[in-house]
Amino acid sequence: MLSQEDKRELLEMAHSALIREDYRKMEQHRHNPFLVNAVVDVDRVIEFLNGFNDFFGHKKRQFSKIIDKDMRL
Repeated sequence: MLSQEDKRELLEMAHSALIREDYRKMEQHRHNPFLVNAVVDVDRVIEFLNGFNDFFGHKKRQFSKIIDKDMRL
């Protein structure tokens, strides 16, 4: 739950012209990788789905517990 101070800060930001302008710019420049000339490119969708399946579709391996007691990064 947000504190009163957090709510006040969010309301102030919502009224900021600079923040609204930043969001407008982000919306104008967002990119959909599946669209080519405002039409969905099926080849791009299939390429993405194949890559997604390669990443997530593999058979799950059994979890092996980490035994080391002194691990440092």
